[in-house]
Amino acid sequence: MTADGAVASGRDEALDGGVARLGLGARLLAVLALLLALVGATAWLVAGVVGPRMFHQHLVGNGQRTPEELAAHAEIAFRSAGTVALSVALAVAIVAAFVVSLVIARRVGSSLLSLSVAARRVADGELGTRVHSPGIGREFDEFVASFNLMASRLDASEALRTRLLSDVAHELRTPVATMTAYLEALEDGVAVLDAETVALLRAQGERLTRLSEDLSAVTRAESGEMTLSLEPCLPSVLLEAAYLAAKDAAAGLGVTLVVDAAGGLPAVQADPGRMAQVLGNLVDNALRHTSAGGEVRLAAQAVGAGVELSIADDGAGISAEHLPHVFERFYRVDTARDRVHGGSGIGLAITKALVEAHGGGVRAFSAGAGRGARFEVTLPAIPEGS
Repeated sequence: MTADGAVASGRDEALDGGVARLGLGARLLAVLALLLALVGATAWLVAGVVGPRMFHQHLVGNGQRTPEELAAHAEIAFRSAGTVALSVALAVAIVAAFVVSLVIARRVGSSLLSLSVAARRVADGELGTRVHSPGIGREFDEFVASFNLMASRLDASEALRTRLLSDVAHELRTPVATMTAYLEALEDGVAVLDAETVALLRAQGERLTRLSEDLSAVTRAESGEMTLSLEPCLPSVLLEAAYLAAKDAAAGLGVTLVVDAAGGLPAVQADPGRMAQVLGNLVDNALRHTSAGGEVRLAAQAVGAGVELSIADDGAGISAEHLPHVFERFYRVDTARDRVHGGSGIGLAITKALVEAHGGGVRAFSAGAGRGARFEVTLPAIPEGS
């Protein structure tokens, strides 16, 4: 492409972009201005072409005329030329207005009809329905974009709901089947109610209770119904509490638990109980995926206007394709292993919801399978002097 072509192309793209940004009202005003200009141009052309000819015909009629007759003929010529010019201009304006109105009505009508049909399809469950932008104004473009965004979110929510129901059914099936089988065995006299059987039944009951509590917690947190008792908390105190709560479990697994909090960190506004739940979920997740002899490190540092609490391990790690999904309900990187270790698959979803309720954020990092993982919780710091 030549330099002139590139300039012309850039100018055309700029014009297209400018037109695309115009709203429907601005376009209608532009059409009205164009119609007025068309009427004026038509009147001028008719007056310039037809008027002089009619005027000339009136003046050069047969016979001699007195000055009074010439003046009368001139007046008639002027009125005739003006009438013709205005009539033609008015006729052109009416035809142009009708054509433009018809085009606009058809464009707007077809756009509204397509939106109505798409809305009906979405209401009927066809959540993959999308609408193309009609290109008749910024308002319609924004409306179409909002509609498509709504449909996309409904589609994602429906997919999540379907998967959630499937996962809940799967989670319930195992403990319920186990309990039912043992109860039937007890009724048939095949099994005896010894300490081992009681312990197994209690474990399955606790698993159901934990699943119910986790579902309730994540639902309340995500819906904003959870009440937080916020108070100033030092990051080192939060990490120390998490360390004390998990040190026995870590020792039992042969995993080293280390706390590394930088000094002089600002306090954060947090609910100590809920933050204990957040850090407890992350530490428990790290311990489940770290083999004996490994290490889990709890750390804190200042980051911008906030404080970052991190839990890092040198365990199983997370593959790149799993990282975007680890905070979703029931998502498991290693399904079989997690179920063996008793995870409900909701702990990280609860963690994300609770951190966001505090006005913070949580992220997961990993260099890949077998290379450990790191979870970072960022909370806004309390400004000095507050």
